[in-house]
Formats: sequence, C-alpha cells, structure tokens
Amino acid sequence: MTLIRLALVLLFAGAVSARAASPATAAKPNVVFIMADDLGWSDTTLYGHTSFYETPNIQRLARRGMLFTNAYSANPLCSPTRASILTGLYPGRIGITTPSGHLPAAKLAATLAPLAAPTAKARTPVSATRLDTRYQTLAKTLKSAGYATGHFGKWHLGTEPYSPLQHGFDVDVPHYNGPGPAGSFVAPWKFPAVLNFTGQPGEHLDDRMAAEAVKFIETNRDRPFFLNFWAFGVHAPFDAKTALIEKYRKKANPKDDQRSPVYGAMVESLDDAVGTLLDKLDALKLSARTIVVFFSDNGGNMYNRVEGDIPPTSNRPLRGGKATLFEGGSRVPCVVTWPGRVAPGQTSAAFLNSVDFYPTLLEMLQLKAAPDQRFDGVSQVPALLGQSAPRDTLFCYFPHYTPATGNIPGVWARRGPWKLIRYFNDGPSQEDRYELYNLETDLGETKDLATQQPARVRELNALIDEHLRATAPLLPTKNPAYDATATPPPPKARGKAAKAK
Repeated sequence: MTLIRLALVLLFAGAVSARAASPATAAKPNVVFIMADDLGWSDTTLYGHTSFYETPNIQRLARRGMLFTNAYSANPLCSPTRASILTGLYPGRIGITTPSGHLPAAKLAATLAPLAAPTAKARTPVSATRLDTRYQTLAKTLKSAGYATGHFGKWHLGTEPYSPLQHGFDVDVPHYNGPGPAGSFVAPWKFPAVLNFTGQPGEHLDDRMAAEAVKFIETNRDRPFFLNFWAFGVHAPFDAKTALIEKYRKKANPKDDQRSPVYGAMVESLDDAVGTLLDKLDALKLSARTIVVFFSDNGGNMYNRVEGDIPPTSNRPLRGGKATLFEGGSRVPCVVTWPGRVAPGQTSAAFLNSVDFYPTLLEMLQLKAAPDQRFDGVSQVPALLGQSAPRDTLFCYFPHYTPATGNIPGVWARRGPWKLIRYFNDGPSQEDRYELYNLETDLGETKDLATQQPARVRELNALIDEHLRATAPLLPTKNPAYDATATPPPPKARGKAAKAK
C-alpha cells in the first residue's frame, strides 16, 4: 500500500468511526484483545512463578475477571496462533504452521518439502505464508455487526493484499508485517520509510503503540469497537529503556534462570502498555461495557541469548519453551474480563485453546457466525460463567524440526492430566515414537511413562488420529534419504547480545 492510500484509508476510517452510533449498536460491548508476543506462562505474576518480573497491570486485569490456568496457544510459534484466533480454526487446517508471513513468496497452502537432510528421519511440510482472505475472520464478523475495528501492533500473516485491512480491520498501525519491531524497541526505529512511522529519539515502541490505540478508543468511544492490540513486546530484538534495564540489573539473581535485566525491562514496558489501555477505558467510563482478553501467542523464548550468555527467560516449572512441543511452548497466560457476567477475581482450570476465542466472543456478544462457517474451537462461555468446562481434550500440531530448540516434528493431545506426544517418524526404523506424561504429578514433563502405560498411549493416540483426520493437515512422511550414520550440522548461533539503550 502506498503512503497516500494508507492515509486515505485511515482518514476514511476515522470519519466513519466518528459518526454517531445508533442506540442499538452503542449498547453492544466493546472488545479489547491484548496479545503479547513470546510472553511465557511464568513471565507474569499471575501464577506465582516469578519474583523477578513486575506485572501489576496484568495482575490488575486478572482481578477484574477470570484467570485461566490451562490456556494454550494452538501452536508454539506466533503466526499459526494468530491465524487460529482470527479464524477459530487449527493452524494445521489452515496450513500456517510456522511464522512465515514476512517471506516474499505468497503461499496459501502448505506443501511437502521436496528434500530433507540425511540426518532427518522425516520429510516435513513447508508452511503457507499468508492468511487467505477467503476466511471470515473475527474482524470481518464484528465489522459487519457495526463495530469499528482497529489492529495495532504485530500482524505477521502477510503483506498486502493479506494485511489487516483486507481481513476486516478499518485501521492498521503501523501496517508492518515483520516478525519483530524493525531495528529496535527504542527509537529511532527502522520501519520501512513508506509507512511514515517514526518516533522521537528514546521513545519506546510499546509506549507509542499504546498511545496510538488510545486514539482509536477515544475516536470510537460512542460506538462499539474491536481493538486488536497485538503487542510487539516481548519478542526480539532484545532492548529496552536504560532506566528499566538498570532497575532489573539490581534485582537480578545470578543463580535464577529468570535474570535478564533487558528482558525484565521489556516485560515491564509491555505491562505499562496494558496499564495505559486500562486507564483510558476507566477514564472514559468504558470499562463496565468492555470485554478484555489478555493472552500470549506462544511460550517464552529460552534459547536466544541476551547480554552475553543470559537466556531471555525461563518457563520454569514448565519444560521447554517457544518452538517446542513441551508445556513451555504453548501453555500461556490468559485473562478474560466480562463485566456484569464474570465476577472479579475468578480462576478457572478449564482447558482453553486459542481456537476458542472466536466462538466465545460471538456468544458473549450475542452474534451469529456466517451460515456456512464452522469452528474447530468451542465457546468458553460455560467456563466463564462457572459452569462445566466446554472441552475435555487439547491438541497441538507442530510438524517441524527446530534446531535452536531441539524440537522434533510432532503432535500432542492432552486429556485430564495425561499428555501424549507423538513424534513423527522418530523411531529407530522411522516409525512414530511416543512420550507420555502425567502433568498433575509431573508438570515439568520429566518422567516419560509411555512404556509403563501402553493402554493410555493407545487411548490418547486414537484421539490424535481422529484429530488429524478431522483437520486434515499436511503430515510429515518418512525421509527416503535418511542416513543413520550422517553427521548433524553444527548448531546455529543462538542470537546476538542486546544493546542497552
């Protein structure tokens, strides 16, 4: 999109948003969907697993609604989860299973890699790179119901003609499709010049994005609005405000896995942005009729390095993190507020998956899906109202080798405390291999019980079979070029040290 066209779109959107709302539309609740990028389950004060990070505003939000303790992203990486939220469909069904939305080639379907290294037992899918505009996204549905729709922050599902503006959003700031903020979190940023999105020297991107979102709230205060605030934080590049870095440097315990002053400062800036949005809703007296969701697209990044050899974070007590099939990869923080329906300070152990948000919000808003629309997700309204949990099983499909994390292509199912991971073609003869964990007694997934519980493995594996039949993802296959004697390549560098700014 040219700068002139973007300006015209934003001008038109602002003019439309400023029109007086009818009494019918004004009575509809607003929706604010806040999603952090790479924020782990243990990176907030919500679950009692950190004394290093400070997240008073996220905690403040939890006091207003319901905290979910078993919430999962549909994939342990960002773009697939984002697609699942907007469509209510599993990433495998869509074909987006890696964060490839910034790549130049526009691919709307997954394909099987023509070749695989001789060290790989499986030949794996190559992800789609764009979210097809044929999908009836959440934004399209709310826009057709009279909502002003604004997307602020990270997208990573494709450049035009697959940007937020083609997926139902009136406004998109900064209209950027990269995997992280361009260059730095602290201005001067390096966004493409055509976007005309610059900051004053020293301005923090989280502060600026919150300010831009506040303008949207103010403009649309008299009509229902859907604010999609998908923060750039706390994804790389790893940098932050100098004063905050020094604050966390004084707090850091060298024996603690969570000890990065830079990452601690990044978490605080994210929390400040949440506070800015909540403060504006309160000041405009909109909080009582605004549904707020807080979520993260995947688990915390534990494999890059910051300031030498410090990991950004740790997902302890969970195993693994971003880009793994273990709990640290996709169990994430989640809060939902629903004023007048959900009493403040509630906690739910109900299973929630990111595919559930779309049907849940439709029921909360008393809106209907399109006549031919189907969801993989289920409405979480019963859980929000303290009734029975709406789902008994969770799934996560991630069919990719990830050298940085050691991940092997696989899929998992969880029912009750039991979680079965199926690794595709990873056995001695390239058959599938299984690991079974009891998360009730072994949250850190340290004791594989697959050989001790064969009946449980068969039971959960049957659920995986049915899930794969229903969603029809492109599956890995045996690699005919596999050579058990081949030497793996050396591991790639784990990221550059951050610069304190």
